[in-house]
Amino acid sequence: MLKPAPDQAPLPDWSSGPKGLLMKKNILFDYILIDYLSATPKYMQLANSVIKAISAGKVGQEELLPSINELSFEFEISRDTVEKGYKYLKQIGVLGSVPGKGYFVKSVDVEQPLRIFLLFNKLGAHKKIVYDAFVKALGDMALIDFYVYNNDFSLFKKLIEHHKKEYTHYVIIPHFLEGGESAYDIINQLPAEKLLVMDKLISGIKGNYAAVYENFEKDIYAALEELREPLSKYHTLKIIFPDDTYHPEEILKGFTKFCKQYAFNYRVVRDISKEPIKEGEVFINLMEEDLVTLIEKILVTKMKVGKHVGVISYNETPLKKIILNGITTISTDFEFMGKKAAEMILNGSTEHTEIPFYVTNRASL
Repeated sequence: MLKPAPDQAPLPDWSSGPKGLLMKKNILFDYILIDYLSATPKYMQLANSVIKAISAGKVGQEELLPSINELSFEFEISRDTVEKGYKYLKQIGVLGSVPGKGYFVKSVDVEQPLRIFLLFNKLGAHKKIVYDAFVKALGDMALIDFYVYNNDFSLFKKLIEHHKKEYTHYVIIPHFLEGGESAYDIINQLPAEKLLVMDKLISGIKGNYAAVYENFEKDIYAALEELREPLSKYHTLKIIFPDDTYHPEEILKGFTKFCKQYAFNYRVVRDISKEPIKEGEVFINLMEEDLVTLIEKILVTKMKVGKHVGVISYNETPLKKIILNGITTISTDFEFMGKKAAEMILNGSTEHTEIPFYVTNRASL
């Protein structure tokens, strides 16, 4: 790169654009961040970056923004992604456009005071329900950066330590396959007043923080108690709880407590593929992949589900209304979880709210 002589003014920032053309680098480029680890769609990351730059006074009203081709080249994202980001900003009234000239800042009156770091342990149908309800309840009041750490404690730690000074709120679901014993140490690096813990409470977190959580031990006990009548025709309850699951041990405590209280034989099954299926048993599954294996094994035996063997599955899905003429489910209200978390952020609440848990009894029991 060219450098000015000691007695010369600094040269303008030029960069090579598409087809080798030289162009002056737009100041907005310095404020756009596309994080490839983030689960937030890239078009929303682009839109959020533009809004942040406008809010910080770095880009003024009527100012022309970089072209779609420039941004696509500079950040190695598709033209469709850039166009989608710009169109979103136009839709909410931030940008305007002039045919042949491009997009410009239409309004600097951007009321989005909340910047939220949203960290999920995994993706899936149930997490999507939580995410959609959370985003819908917040509306246009927040910029959300969404990350997924796949139950990996090392990635969880890295993401929090890297972003711990950037946001007004941190919303975290803390489930780990291993290494989570010291998760509270990492979470305590965040200001308690900015923290909302979702789905699972962790002991050791300090300060007055918000939480929307499942009471895993109480929930399964109460659910099985509600199902006592259909369970009474079986003699043994088996819960499928793999060694590598992220589900909390509190579920086993509630399950064991119920079985002892009501004199059921019981067993914790670590590998359903190796477990025999016998008449008079009820299987409780937590993981969707285990449910597939369980159903396949039952079908081989020719025993009738709901008569000779019972099935209870965690987490309601549309398919469970149909499979085996209907599978009995015990499930958290995931929509409530996302909506309540958003409401607590908007209201500045630091309460701890327990999420409702529901039983839907069907033919599989």
